[in-house]
Amino acid sequence: MAAELRRRIASGDLLPGDRVPSTRRITEEWGVAMATASKALAALNQEGLVRAVPGVGTVVAEPDRDQSRERAHERGRDRGRGAAPGEGLSRERVVRAAIALADVEGLGALSMRRVATEFGTSTMALYRHVPSKGELVRLMSEAVFGGAPSGPEPVGWRPRLTREIRWLWTRYERHPWLARAMAGLTRPMVSPHAMSYTERVLTILRGLGLTPHGMIHTHLALFGYAQGLAMAVELESQARQDTGMTAEEWMAAGATRPDSIQFAHDYPVMSTLFGDGEFDLELGALFDFGLERMLDGVESLIARSPEP
Repeated sequence: MAAELRRRIASGDLLPGDRVPSTRRITEEWGVAMATASKALAALNQEGLVRAVPGVGTVVAEPDRDQSRERAHERGRDRGRGAAPGEGLSRERVVRAAIALADVEGLGALSMRRVATEFGTSTMALYRHVPSKGELVRLMSEAVFGGAPSGPEPVGWRPRLTREIRWLWTRYERHPWLARAMAGLTRPMVSPHAMSYTERVLTILRGLGLTPHGMIHTHLALFGYAQGLAMAVELESQARQDTGMTAEEWMAAGATRPDSIQFAHDYPVMSTLFGDGEFDLELGALFDFGLERMLDGVESLIARSPEP
């Protein structure tokens, strides 16, 4: 499989920046297991022929002779000194590699064996740094959830709360797998960085007349809203890899217009709405609309609460 993909790259069938088949596409084309497909892409990645692009997939890398020469030199030096598999690994390197893998291929493709192939080492070598896949996902979530909104803090609870929720949304946009990794609202993952986010939100809500119950439920309702819509970010990322089309390109291709349905007759209200113009179904626009409606509800709740 790797040899065939090398041939396509060398012949120009796949040019720099072109997407190479995803692991799912490889499994369908060659009839192999997901782990085998992952090894083929990992081999090409180690050779510098492909690179992972979050939200897009694996693409053909730009020619970089100096980088290729440096990698070859490193491999030769390791062989010359008899380096053991896994030498030079650290928990931080393992977590970074897992994040890069999940950003491109999704959480479903993540396994200790798959990460090990990125380093050309054994799975057992990874277990010396991370004891389990569950712990690896926790460390990944903690790593990408670090930080806080930058810039001067706005005045008023609503602008401050808006800034925090939008910051949360950016985490999900950059790392589509994160929403599923942190999906347990009633059994939350132990994460100091996530707890710091909760503390910032509760600090904003404090002193607005809400009860402790109201404060916690307001936080969880807003968090759950962002998380729920973010699930669609992961689905869109996977769909883009599988089809090679953006959502706009998919819509323009007519994939949502089944000829067998008499649209105007069977769905008279929908036909009038969609017939009058184009709708913006971009996830960011949907998030903005829903967030404002959620905050309208919080404002109404505060107005009905006793004076602080």
